[in-house]
Amino acid sequence: MSCQQSADMLPPDHFLLQPRQDFLIGVQEGHIDTSTLAAHDFDVDTRTGFMPPDPPLSRLPAQWELWETALDAAMQAKLQLSVKRCLTVEEKNSSESWREHVRKLPILPMSELTHSELLLRRAHHVLTFIMHFYIYTLPLSSSVLIPESISVPLVAISNHLQLPPVVTYSDNVLYNWDVIHPRAQTELGFEAPALDNLRSQDMFSGTIDEQEFYLASARIELRGVEALELMRATMDELFVGDKIAIRRITAYLYKLASVVRDLTTILLDVREGCDPNTFYHSIRPWFRGADSDPAHRKWVFEGVEEQPTDLSGPSAGQSALIHALDVFLGLDNCNVIEGGVAPDQRTLLRRMQIYMPRYHRNFLRHLSTNPRPVRTFVMQTRSDMNLLDAYNSAVQSVKEFRDAHIKIVAIYIIAPAARERTELEHADPEAKEVGKQVLKGTGGTDLVRFLKDVRDKTAEAVVEPTL
Repeated sequence: MSCQQSADMLPPDHFLLQPRQDFLIGVQEGHIDTSTLAAHDFDVDTRTGFMPPDPPLSRLPAQWELWETALDAAMQAKLQLSVKRCLTVEEKNSSESWREHVRKLPILPMSELTHSELLLRRAHHVLTFIMHFYIYTLPLSSSVLIPESISVPLVAISNHLQLPPVVTYSDNVLYNWDVIHPRAQTELGFEAPALDNLRSQDMFSGTIDEQEFYLASARIELRGVEALELMRATMDELFVGDKIAIRRITAYLYKLASVVRDLTTILLDVREGCDPNTFYHSIRPWFRGADSDPAHRKWVFEGVEEQPTDLSGPSAGQSALIHALDVFLGLDNCNVIEGGVAPDQRTLLRRMQIYMPRYHRNFLRHLSTNPRPVRTFVMQTRSDMNLLDAYNSAVQSVKEFRDAHIKIVAIYIIAPAARERTELEHADPEAKEVGKQVLKGTGGTDLVRFLKDVRDKTAEAVVEPTL
């Protein structure tokens, strides 16, 4: 079907038949702004993207105060990881005393929580944090039996949210922030928070390093809002597909590449506030899911008939923004059309979407059903060298982002793990077998191989010009 035939099928007052605004110029008088269309269907805000426009709830109402006070107690007591070297008797007793308190908590009613998405999100955040505190202060020789007081409401709340009952990226980043200083307000509401005006609400270690680790991702989400706007503007132009559209799509793709390079800069800036050794030894272990449990223990949710199975820890792979870039550019990492990553990698990337808020999953599905994919359009129009160069520039920017991610993984995980291995081998020659184990991410992945394979496939998505 031609673009003209598609246009003929639309009513004369349809927004796609109105004079087209140039996104890079902005909304002009008499032009219809389509930027908010369907945003509420996907919980995507035009100011803050996948993050909520206002700081998430910082406390549940009085009916669930026992959960909040249990989390407060864990953070205020600065409970220590059971894998910490030279754990003192006092630290062990403090953790056991807190766990005993959690075991004695009653099962609180949940019916009133289900009327509010905001309450459900906060409840999931609080209960998963309590659960991870409980599990990772247990001695490694102890079985993981999550008390009914936590497991029963957590599984029920997770079912309502269609999320696994485990700490996710949304618990650490999307729904775990506040502003340091009040924001300016316009007639449309509060402005998006400045990237340097953020703080985290709750943390396991209570360190600045942990906060900076979370906020690096939050800043990427906020800077990525412009990328989402560029995607929307590009898809509007793809529907028309004329010479003006090609010129605008070219400009949008160049701008998208610039935005993604900003995301790379923000990612690398995490080094300024988060120490690698502190992260590896004192922060990262709190995030581990059941498939990364250091003692390979089975997590048992007491009082729950159908035991949960999706229990990977939080990961940057759970960010809908990064998946959206893949889907939009057709990089074969999420929705493979031609060639693509190996089936196990593809399955893993899709499995990461299970850990996203359900509305964000719906957004990705909607994006993947776009009838005029930008990659297909570029390949059909590859004689236009400017368009081709702009698309390849966007692809290259995502590849560079993944290069930076691998660099961060090397600094924060691979290097500290190697040092730890060496120390263990010196202390105990029989510990060499530990060094042979595959290094896994908090999401349970074969970390290095997976990241490199996805990065390499991104590089292969560059479109060659026709001869």
